[in-house]
Amino acid sequence: MPWSLVAAAAIATTPVPDAEVSQAPEPLAPGENAELVEGEADYHNRMTVPVHIEGEGPFDFMIDTGAEATVVTRTLKEQLGLKPAGNAVVVGMASRVPVELVSVDGLEFAARVIDGIEAPMLEKRHVGADGILGLDSLQDLRVLIDFREDTIAVDDAKALGGNRGYEIIVRARRKLGRLIITEATLNNVRTAVIIDTGAQTSIGNLALQRKMRAKNRETIRSTDVNGHDLVGALDFARTLKMGGMQINNLPILYADGPAFEQLGLSKRPAMILGMRDLRIFDRVAIDFNSRQILFDVPSGAGFKSNMTFGNYPSRL
Repeated sequence: MPWSLVAAAAIATTPVPDAEVSQAPEPLAPGENAELVEGEADYHNRMTVPVHIEGEGPFDFMIDTGAEATVVTRTLKEQLGLKPAGNAVVVGMASRVPVELVSVDGLEFAARVIDGIEAPMLEKRHVGADGILGLDSLQDLRVLIDFREDTIAVDDAKALGGNRGYEIIVRARRKLGRLIITEATLNNVRTAVIIDTGAQTSIGNLALQRKMRAKNRETIRSTDVNGHDLVGALDFARTLKMGGMQINNLPILYADGPAFEQLGLSKRPAMILGMRDLRIFDRVAIDFNSRQILFDVPSGAGFKSNMTFGNYPSRL
């Protein structure tokens, strides 16, 4: 059974010269760029939480609200002597790759302990942390991202302050564990939106690109959790509207990848809203128990219907 790690992808997002677009990316040599993400974690908007495994740790795990499975890295497997548990296929934004599963017991975070996890094993240089807390570990919890403090937390809603201070609350539907906002429009095109804490960049599928008649202002390359490159076309949407708010001039990377197909979203307009574009808010909470996404408007903005944020520059 494949594990779908949707959009835990953007270790780096860089322009691609025209001469390079058709060239296949070369694989990294062992250990190459092993410190890339650790050294630039804040730049790539990755935030982690401490996790213990059978009393060992703490280890830094990224919270990924777009990933189906909890993941460990090869480094952690070797350090803890985790036992093999079979094989699976990890579906990243750019690739489908067979990987080894390992058995994980005593995974401890947010005052809970989880046993019996069969976790895909990935390379640390592609993950950017010791592991990933996926949806199998996050159900019935709330993920709170505080961009003012550059912190991320996971616990039940009450422990994280309830709904106080959130001006906008958007209901979402659950699909394969993920929360998908279905009542959203991009340039008046109805679009399914996934809030993904594992993605740096906002990514749209080809169905959305066609509906938007999006142009290719710049060719951009990003890297998925399997280390494969996703090459796509950058364009800007005039407006993203959801839950009575509006984000203007939103940069979107349009690309074809197996992750949208894995979610059953390849034939309808859909996009992943990444961390870079969520930073216009003070806080964002993804509540899996109530199936709600909560937004805290920046101080001084004031709440009004159809409030407007954003106004990005014409290029990144």
